[in-house]
Amino acid sequence: MKSPMMFVALSVASTAAFAAKPCDELKGEIAAKLDAKHVVSYTLEAVATADVGERAVVGSCEGGSKKIVYTRGVAAPAAAATADTDGK
Repeated sequence: MKSPMMFVALSVASTAAFAAKPCDELKGEIAAKLDAKHVVSYTLEAVATADVGERAVVGSCEGGSKKIVYTRGVAAPAAAATADTDGK
């Protein structure tokens, strides 16, 4: 019985530790994991918790005041800018 309780306590503690990370650091870690899985054409964006809406949340940062949201099928802003200049 003690093992499940210990697991829950450690899970809550680790979630709080990850939530305190700066958004740029967490976005980099999430992007590295997605890239390692060969995921392409996505956007990660840090938004205020109140502005999440229906988007998929993949992380929490800055003490929980912001969420990292994932959008599939959208090119990163740098890639989109390059595509726009190539088309002219």
